[in-house]
Amino acid sequence: MSDAQLLNGNSVSGEEFSVEQKEYLSGFTAGADTARALLNLPTFAETLLAQSGAVAKYEGPDKLQLEAQAAQEKAGKKLVPEEVAKREQHPFDRWDQIVSHAQNAQFPKGTDAFMWKYHGLFYVAPAQDSFMCRLRFYGGLISSDQMRATARIAQKFGGGYTDTTTRANLQIREIKAEYAADFLESLQESGIVARGSGADNIRNVTGSATAGIDPNELYDTRDLSRQMHHTILNHREMYGLPRKFNIAFDGGGAISSLEDTNDIGFSAVLVGEGKAVPAGVYFRVAFGGITGHKDFAIDEGLLLRPDQCVSFAVAVVRLFIKHGNRTDRKKARLKYVLDDWGHEKFVAETLKEWGQEALSLPLSQCEMRPPIGRDAHIGWHSQKQAGLNYLGVVLPVGRISSTQMRGLAYIADEFGSGDIRLTVWQNLLICDIPDDKKVLVEAEILRLGLEYRASGVRSGLIACTGSAGCKYANAETKKNALRLADELEASVPIDQNINIHLTGCPNSCAQHYIGDIGFLGTKVEQGDDMVDGFHLFVGGGYGDQQNIGREVVRSIAAEDLSSVTGQLLKSYLATRTDVLESFHDWTKRHSTEQLNAFCAS
Repeated sequence: MSDAQLLNGNSVSGEEFSVEQKEYLSGFTAGADTARALLNLPTFAETLLAQSGAVAKYEGPDKLQLEAQAAQEKAGKKLVPEEVAKREQHPFDRWDQIVSHAQNAQFPKGTDAFMWKYHGLFYVAPAQDSFMCRLRFYGGLISSDQMRATARIAQKFGGGYTDTTTRANLQIREIKAEYAADFLESLQESGIVARGSGADNIRNVTGSATAGIDPNELYDTRDLSRQMHHTILNHREMYGLPRKFNIAFDGGGAISSLEDTNDIGFSAVLVGEGKAVPAGVYFRVAFGGITGHKDFAIDEGLLLRPDQCVSFAVAVVRLFIKHGNRTDRKKARLKYVLDDWGHEKFVAETLKEWGQEALSLPLSQCEMRPPIGRDAHIGWHSQKQAGLNYLGVVLPVGRISSTQMRGLAYIADEFGSGDIRLTVWQNLLICDIPDDKKVLVEAEILRLGLEYRASGVRSGLIACTGSAGCKYANAETKKNALRLADELEASVPIDQNINIHLTGCPNSCAQHYIGDIGFLGTKVEQGDDMVDGFHLFVGGGYGDQQNIGREVVRSIAAEDLSSVTGQLLKSYLATRTDVLESFHDWTKRHSTEQLNAFCAS
């Protein structure tokens, strides 16, 4: 609230100003507001509020955010620049600036670059002097029409390709400054959403990739992902967060949604007869997953009916908006509210915010999800619908050209139902393919230069954008990942699926801590030069193998990745108890020192 607004009718507790006083002071304080904002000093209104002990009263869809900002300032804390910028003008009210910048072929500077992310636009200089745009496909669901439209837009305004992400999503890169407004308009006209896909927002909602087609799933999560997606889009208060937020629904299908790595993870379970709650399928709730900080989400002991999940998630988000840190970006994730309050208090406050009661049942009394299939995202798999199959297509570390995208859309229409699913493993599924069309589809996939088969080292190969397209990355990841896979395939006869994750920086977009083998980008001294390198982590896992990988070797030059990794994998093959012992279980039997020695042997 500015001084001028206060003096023109928005009073605080105390005596009202006279009309004459308001007329005199409003002109004076209007100018003072501008000067104080530049110097980040408290306004006259804020001083009065602090002295009176009052809290500003806000109305409208931004109420929660504004109240949270005011409360933290009242506590004597200083808002970070991003919070100040959001308060001065909501990011969604900046369309005119985006258009103006585009007309002048200008990229945003300062906090404007942050604000543009609310529209999905990331200025990624110096890695690339261009925008990257992250889209939103809830639950990873993308139709053949949307695939064609994305291909066309990427070709017209971007680099002619897209990258699939670990949130079952797509990114378009190399968008020029002058194309920004036209690009966003083209997305909207094609029914594709980018709103709130970056910055301090709830990111793309993930769900089970095989929802509705999996023979063994407990629950079809498509409608939950859809409801959550539209709840976010249609409630502006859901964009008032202090930092980003992740939500995932796992219905128990063969392909995990990695829900335990999310701020809120919903996991389907079956409750049988004779328990303290009615029999049926419920969702257990876990809070606080953020594997970049080595934390998995913790089960809170609650059981929710499917129809309760979305409103419960909204209550959690509202609580985070109210109490998340707005004065230190490094402490602004949900994890830190949980650390400060403790899980028991946070659950109690969530239930109070929600206004409903949740059932509770020990985890041991629930029948958990069917086993995760480590190769369920690659190759042919039968659907629950008789005579139909889905095909997991291998994408080279998640990148596909516009030509390939159009080809995939054609295959989905010609041989299936047009239903395509993006997965958290940086690949996609084409659904509803009849048994007698499988050979034809295989030929079409190969004709596109893609694959439906993958070796043990390539089936779980994941790489973030890396330094080729991200200003935070310390090393190039996609190129090194592909070279690593090529060299390992030629030198190590791996007969197990090994998840290998390469991430360029500690933000861990490729989740290196949960890979069987994880690499974290760094710079390595080589003579007089600093070259791309990686720290090696081993033994990560998710689901029933949940574990944070251990750092085993530091500062490996990128050119030496395959020799070090190859020695590790050869040691595994030579010393495992039998052919059924997984790499994950093998690592658990050895100390960090032993694993380090295996890498050098």
